[in-house]
Amino acid sequence: MSRLEVWFDGDCPLCRREIALMRRLDRRGAIVFTDVATGEGACPIDRAELLARFHAREDGRMVSGAEAFAAMWRVIPLLAPLGQMARNRVVLAGLERLYVMFLKVRPRLQRAFGPRGPVGA
Repeated sequence: MSRLEVWFDGDCPLCRREIALMRRLDRRGAIVFTDVATGEGACPIDRAELLARFHAREDGRMVSGAEAFAAMWRVIPLLAPLGQMARNRVVLAGLERLYVMFLKVRPRLQRAFGPRGPVGA
């Protein structure tokens, strides 16, 4: 079984929800999750860089953005087909474009989905 290391921003409400879902789906325990915001755990690269983009280490190689999500999907049986599709460079390039677009709206989404949930909830 392949093991994967994932670094995420635990101060981001969207990230916490995403990681909570991935933890539930990772029934085999194939992913080691590290919350970069806590300052605990080893950081293989600059902490600010880890907080700016989603990162993972797959087979000893650091990947980020859409490629990191695809690596995470590949170790979760339910999502593995999506992760395998992302091995195609055209698919991965499309996913990366979507990820970069998400990063631009992420601050607004973080405010909307803060600790108390969606605005007006």
